[in-house]
Amino acid sequence: MVVDHDLTATCQGGNMDIGAGDRELIAVMRRYFAAKVELESVKSRLEAARQAQGQAIAVFYDPRRNLDHAGDLQRSHRLKGEMVSLMQRAEAWGKAELAAGGTTRSGRSAEQEEPSDTLPFADV
Repeated sequence: MVVDHDLTATCQGGNMDIGAGDRELIAVMRRYFAAKVELESVKSRLEAARQAQGQAIAVFYDPRRNLDHAGDLQRSHRLKGEMVSLMQRAEAWGKAELAAGGTTRSGRSAEQEEPSDTLPFADV
């Protein structure tokens, strides 16, 4: 995994240096979103090919029966697995941070934080 050690984050009008753990989390999430974009591309290609061939879903998406697209089918499965693994790493990092007394975005501990109706990365 490549980590950009010069990475800084902008936080409400100013620059804030971030630590190595934060950089690792950012690298994990960047890879997650890159895998997500790639998976969407593979899925779009596969579905366009399936519709063009007029094949049933069960037949087309079985790599043992569809040798022409087996590579893309296997790639989509690998990408899904990678995304699950990356999200589990991010979740473990977040849990460890909070267990170690870390704070949430508002600066309050997790126990003090009120539930929010908005997602922190809703615009991504």
